[in-house]
Amino acid sequence: MAATTPVSFPGGVSPVLSSLTGRVHNSHLVHWKSTLRLTSPSTNCLVVPRCGAEPPASFPTSAGRFRQEKDVENDSAVAAAAAENPYADADHARPEERKSLAEILEEVRGFVGSDGGGDGGPPRWFSPLECGARAPGSPLLLFLPGIDGTGLGLIRHHRRLGEMFDVWCLHIPVMDRTPVQDLVKLIERTVRSENHRYPDRPIYLVGESIGACLALDVAARNPNIDLVLILANPAVHFNSFMLQPLSGLLEFLPDGVSTLMDQIFGVKHGGPFRASIGSLANEFALQRIGGGLFGDLFAASALMPTLARIFTKDTLLWRLEMLKSASASANSHMNAVRAQTLILLSGPGHWLVNKEEIERRSQVLPRCEVRNFKENGHFLFLDDINLVTIIKGSSFYRRGKSHDYISDYFPPTPFEFKQQAERYRWIMDATSPVMLSTLENGKLVRGLEGLPSEGPVLYVGYHMLLGFELYPLVIQILKERNILLRGMAHPLMFRGKRASMLPELQAFDTIRLMGSVPVSHFNFYKLLQSKSHVLMYPGGAREALHRKGEEYKLFWPEHPEFVRTASRFGAKIVPFGVVGEDDLCEVVLDYNDQMKMPFLKDLIKELSNNTVRVRGDEGGELGNQDLYFPAMVPKIPGRFYYYFGKPIETAGKEEELRDKEKAQELYFHVKSEVENYMSYLKTKRESDPYRNLMSRLLYQASHGLSSLVQTFDL
Repeated sequence: MAATTPVSFPGGVSPVLSSLTGRVHNSHLVHWKSTLRLTSPSTNCLVVPRCGAEPPASFPTSAGRFRQEKDVENDSAVAAAAAENPYADADHARPEERKSLAEILEEVRGFVGSDGGGDGGPPRWFSPLECGARAPGSPLLLFLPGIDGTGLGLIRHHRRLGEMFDVWCLHIPVMDRTPVQDLVKLIERTVRSENHRYPDRPIYLVGESIGACLALDVAARNPNIDLVLILANPAVHFNSFMLQPLSGLLEFLPDGVSTLMDQIFGVKHGGPFRASIGSLANEFALQRIGGGLFGDLFAASALMPTLARIFTKDTLLWRLEMLKSASASANSHMNAVRAQTLILLSGPGHWLVNKEEIERRSQVLPRCEVRNFKENGHFLFLDDINLVTIIKGSSFYRRGKSHDYISDYFPPTPFEFKQQAERYRWIMDATSPVMLSTLENGKLVRGLEGLPSEGPVLYVGYHMLLGFELYPLVIQILKERNILLRGMAHPLMFRGKRASMLPELQAFDTIRLMGSVPVSHFNFYKLLQSKSHVLMYPGGAREALHRKGEEYKLFWPEHPEFVRTASRFGAKIVPFGVVGEDDLCEVVLDYNDQMKMPFLKDLIKELSNNTVRVRGDEGGELGNQDLYFPAMVPKIPGRFYYYFGKPIETAGKEEELRDKEKAQELYFHVKSEVENYMSYLKTKRESDPYRNLMSRLLYQASHGLSSLVQTFDL
């Protein structure tokens, strides 16, 4: 391996130096940042500084052409139309165009060379031009490739990752034979250099298979550097049953395997059979054939000629040896890893890694979460997942020492919103929510016109059984008014003990993606300070897990816990009531019943002991926040009704509300309003001709499925 030469630069700049020989392929796809060439007796060195802070004047589209800035200006009218409320037409939102597997392999082929010899030189970093501009203070993301070594494993995610990270990708040339430990040292030098430049920012190491093992090794060697690991199918334990025969088969293959493939299949570039192979290997075909082992094998076999032309037999044998070495090294150092870690695992059918063993070994990592993608194949980053959505939903994005639920939050894109809304469409369809709001003049209207547009605003109301009202509430307000409610949620949705009976954190990714934060005075303060629209349920878990006969009963504490903070920022308080849970289901086995059964009693205690108690200082029923799951009998769905009252102004009343009695008076007024709204709704729904599901279905059958079902007269 050629040596690198240290160089001093003016102005305190500390670029990464890598030796580069051979040619640079597909220069439209990546930017090596090689604007300065240095020569030495031993090697030619190219400077690779920190990836582009500014987007280029022109950039590549998915079609491969460069799109000029004037083309972007032509889209301004479309962008302006969507800017008012990008979620209003989210039902028609489409995911961004992503390259097919055949197109990706063509990019790889052009990137590393198609002459059988590959590109030369040692491993080095590059930054994809697709990443473009990014948010201020974005952390560095280093991608460590899998067995292919190209560094293009995140090609489907470059654009969106580039909005949040400074993306560097490690390229290991085809003919390179750098040992695993030297690769670890190369990555470590980069990590230490960048940490020295930005000590207050985390550094993300994203790796798949071999790259995941390299990331674990680097983290073990640098426990005092703030690292975040995102590991896809880490090869810390692979299936020897598959690996050994594969190595043996490669040993017997002829050296001229790529030429042999050309002769057998006639897949010279541009040939008709080559086009057929490409069309078979796109996402459309893969989705119907399925993920897992069969889908992976189909993808690999359909494009085997291209793969054979890219990777020689010697290269594949060397990469398999790298796999064994990287796995052994990562396993020996795993106990020393202190980094925050997110492990992404494919379905049970992948052929290389042992999923169960990886989950077991992940238990030694102190700050580790695991996400399972049961419907996806081994090549996870090239499959139908969105890495940015995963990072956002797991609250793994941060720009400082810890995750800030306010400043580190990125709202969902219209397509992300569409995906989450579709998951809970059954609630919307089953309950046909009726939403009423109050205008400034006190008039009650159907719809959400009466909600304040500008924050800070605090929404305070009743929490239905299991929070059934939450999803229609958040979805409809965002869709109709472009207002994102930042809910104050129970801490168990953000952190939990391993090997406990609590639900997996993955089950709450939607709640985090849509902006919920752990309930705390600090988060409440910061949300109001940032002029957010905050959703609060003073009744908390006790209200959402109520007993039989406690429908629509408020379990609010006596002290005015939110009034003073709201007045400090002049926040408007919007009290609201909601009814309809008694038309959806009936509790038949509640907390009191379950506490009489020894097995269920022990389960409730374990659940409650493994999470944070929100109101441990409260006495009586308010302090009883034990977690349990009520046994329910479903009913033929009725209808949900929401009543948003007239906003209560607190601006200019901060001094007045410092008085405990005044604050208490306003607090009880808000509580009384919520109770009054629920009483109104319970009475008025009796006159709703479409309260019953069957009458609503008949109405939609005659007026159209998307029609707004009528309700009682206001």
